[in-house]
Amino acid sequence: MWKTILRRMLIMIPEVIILSILVFLLAKAMPGDPFTGSINPKANPAQIAHLMKMNGLDGPWYSQYWNWVVHLFHGNLGNSYQYQEPVTRLIAGRATNTLWLALFTMLLTYAIALPMGVFAGRHEGKLPDTIIRFYTYVTYCIPFFVILVVGIWIFGYVLGWFPTTGSISITASGWLDTIGSRFYHILLPGIMGALFSTVNIVQYLRSEVIDAKHSDYVRTARSKGVPTKDIYRHHIFRNSLLPIAAFAGYSITGLLNGSIFTETIFSYPGMGLLFINSISFRDYTVITALVLIYGILNLLGTLLSDIILSLVDPRIRIQ
Repeated sequence: MWKTILRRMLIMIPEVIILSILVFLLAKAMPGDPFTGSINPKANPAQIAHLMKMNGLDGPWYSQYWNWVVHLFHGNLGNSYQYQEPVTRLIAGRATNTLWLALFTMLLTYAIALPMGVFAGRHEGKLPDTIIRFYTYVTYCIPFFVILVVGIWIFGYVLGWFPTTGSISITASGWLDTIGSRFYHILLPGIMGALFSTVNIVQYLRSEVIDAKHSDYVRTARSKGVPTKDIYRHHIFRNSLLPIAAFAGYSITGLLNGSIFTETIFSYPGMGLLFINSISFRDYTVITALVLIYGILNLLGTLLSDIILSLVDPRIRIQ
């Protein structure tokens, strides 16, 4: 399997190169520049041209791309025009917040979705199954940002149970207080994100459980007198996890990539909010770095899904 993983990673190299070129060209194709709004909306065009030349933004795209790649291999993604600090340090600080939020959302998603999907499949056609299916249909139909806005309005502003901005309280002191404050800030966005993310998992798992409980091996286990609890635990549940495992890698990287709505609405200082602000200020260095990171994460998510699937079912080997 290790040889296959190495081969897949080598195949990713030309994909990343093509992705980097497309990202760089799309960023350069954006109208505007990173200097006009930051110094003066009515700035002299000659002054803007001088700043563009000083930052190497006046040459042809292939020259700018080559300089960017050379600096990239030296671990230098450039400086942010908006924040006036190295992009690597800027993204590293925001990535920690995004990682905490994504990790909490993922754990909560599977903690809710797995028992809910098995319970709905086990009680097919009954009241619990109807309630769960109604929940998934409603959640699937409502746009994600609407759920976030309603959640922050009810639990953040009306009830005042959770903070509505930031990632940590300014009054937090000590490592224990810091961890508690960080968890308190990701609780509401994590719960709202998990409730939205459970839909597909619940529907897939419910369908797999229904198919599995009518299969021949389950009938054989019942005829041998195996308790229903053990049948669901050792036979139905394990075999029903295969489609879920196939999407596990995409789910992990998708939470990192899909944090833009959550972080923007909650003003959570992560990579998603940084990406939106960078687009607004035409911060090319940050935009290209973040989109490239998102693209690499998607490629790694594909490989991770295959690896998880092969571990869950030893009969499957990634090719």
